[in-house]
Amino acid sequence: MKFAQWVCAALMMAIAQGHAPSGQSASKLVVIEKGAQSLAIVDPVAGKLQASVREGGVTGHEVAASADGRFAYVPIYGDSGVGLPGTDGRNMVVIDVASHKLAGNVDFGHGVRPHLPVWGPDGLLYVTTELDNSVTIVDPKMLSVIGTIPTNQAESHMLAISHDGRRAYTANVGPGTVSVLDLKARKTIAVIPVSKKTQRISISMDDRLVFTADQTNPQLAVIDTATDKVKKWIRLPAVGYGSTPTLDGKWLLIALPDAAKVAVINLSAMMVAQTIDVAPAPQAVLVRPDGKVAYASCAASNQVAEIDLATWKLTRLISTGNSPDGMAWAGGK
Repeated sequence: MKFAQWVCAALMMAIAQGHAPSGQSASKLVVIEKGAQSLAIVDPVAGKLQASVREGGVTGHEVAASADGRFAYVPIYGDSGVGLPGTDGRNMVVIDVASHKLAGNVDFGHGVRPHLPVWGPDGLLYVTTELDNSVTIVDPKMLSVIGTIPTNQAESHMLAISHDGRRAYTANVGPGTVSVLDLKARKTIAVIPVSKKTQRISISMDDRLVFTADQTNPQLAVIDTATDKVKKWIRLPAVGYGSTPTLDGKWLLIALPDAAKVAVINLSAMMVAQTIDVAPAPQAVLVRPDGKVAYASCAASNQVAEIDLATWKLTRLISTGNSPDGMAWAGGK
């Protein structure tokens, strides 16, 4: 048996038996270190970096973690930015969070620049595959591709899935559009014009609104999922980037990279209520599963900002490796 086949078999056995090869550990914050081609594993209680796991020599930008905290899934995008010349990644690596080692691999068959992995309610991973203008469906137990969904747009970079699992939405960077996908039928049902260039995407807790940031003006598009049209624009203090709702559904947090801030949007009033100073160039925002804390990856300072959601205050900065970006929570609350 070849080594890669042995690793895959061992990982599948561990999942089937209900334990990781190296045992269960407490919840971790996992953070892409984009400038180091590695994944940071952070102890969120101590606020300290525990390990940086090499992804295989090429850069991943985003990460998803299994609910039990055992594995992290990192698509290997390549050495360039979206729409720019460079290498075209074709695989997604699986990292054992406890042992800090590579534990498996998914091969997409050719260069697709796989970017963001998102869990669906069906337990499958949906991964944006830019060069195929699609979202690829991965079975995380078998580590295999089981289907694709066309987006009918180039540079489908980021993805949000409705909580009921019926719809998915991709932010298509260069075209400045959002594709609406029917996950069951595996087809595109609408393409929504937004701006000349858009980035990142998130969905409200009640699935009624989708948010994506205009990259040409400091404003946020609010899409009504009932009509698949832009319902409103929210003015921002600076151009926005990654966003996420709080678990109570009342607020949306959005990174403002050029301002070194995270803006807090009141979703009832549809306006910015306040801003929180963080470190330079915040990228992604993640809310902890207990809803009490948010994290913002700050690429220019090699830190993750920790925000108390009760007080809207920065509580500390956690040092990571070079250029942190995508984040995920590995484990329970």
